[in-house]
Amino acid sequence: MNNIAHIRLASHQLSGTHCQTPESVVAWMGAMQAQDYNMAKWAIGVRLPGYMDKQVEDAFNQGKILRTHVLRPTWHLVSPENIRWMLSLTAEKIKSSSRSRDRELEITEELYGQSNRIIQKALEGGQHLTREAIGEVLEKHKITVNSARLVHFLMRAEVEGIVCSGALQGKKQTYALLDERAPSVPVLHKEEALAKLAKLYFQSHQPATLQDFVWWSGLSTTEARQGLEAVKSGLVAEEINGQTYWLQNDFREIPVAENFCCLLPAFDEYIIAYRDRSAALLSEHYSKVVSSNGMFQPVIVVDGQVVGLWKKSASKKNPVLFDFFEQPDANVMRQNHNILIKYL
Repeated sequence: MNNIAHIRLASHQLSGTHCQTPESVVAWMGAMQAQDYNMAKWAIGVRLPGYMDKQVEDAFNQGKILRTHVLRPTWHLVSPENIRWMLSLTAEKIKSSSRSRDRELEITEELYGQSNRIIQKALEGGQHLTREAIGEVLEKHKITVNSARLVHFLMRAEVEGIVCSGALQGKKQTYALLDERAPSVPVLHKEEALAKLAKLYFQSHQPATLQDFVWWSGLSTTEARQGLEAVKSGLVAEEINGQTYWLQNDFREIPVAENFCCLLPAFDEYIIAYRDRSAALLSEHYSKVVSSNGMFQPVIVVDGQVVGLWKKSASKKNPVLFDFFEQPDANVMRQNHNILIKYL
């Protein structure tokens, strides 16, 4: 089997892609972490050579891709056809993770029920409202709102399948009714949903371990194992450095993308989606990429390995600033610069 990093470049649709649209990228990946909206757009664009920022944003505004709290939980981009069953798998865990803070904020289940009804009513008829506008609506109904309480009210409305992302208003995110943005789909039993999530993860993140899947999905080890068991007949197991990696057979000897380089955004799935990130990120560079409080930096990847950091600048002449861990050759610099310009 070729090394883990090169296979992941292919499964992540980075070294070559069969995806044609932003929504097909999100559907293939299952879910893409997206707390930084601009970086999330970049994560899609880098997997669609020739696509521009506006094209990705248009798909978002049209509801072809949605943004909500799901899985671990944090913001993720998901497909309209997948959002409901993904929420059904992780909603209770997300609720339980916030209960201690709910008590501190004096938010009860009764109050959540009240806020859900108010938010739903305010968004009916295709209304897309910003967080601030929803806060004002809640205040008019005598619900005390501060920034922390509003975050909880909106997250609860998300995980209960009432709201999801709406179209941008300028640069501001909005919320819309999920029923008006995503089609109704048949309900999946838990076993079916676990299998579907496992299939999506291992097809797009292979090779990966069970513990990688546990981390990415937010499922318990028992639930993750159940999902893997349901789909492992379509996978093969490889023992590498004492760990069992699962992948599809046709990915075992996938051609190596030589001299491949790309600029990945902060929180990209290629880095964040694994408990063990050593296949692409050496331990001596880890703290430069991932901060102690869990912030992930935009990275330069060459031949599957993280070799430095990058950031956009205000200069049109030099629109990107590179910070390589070791001085690269001129060819690597030129390739990365060209890749950046294509997406800008």
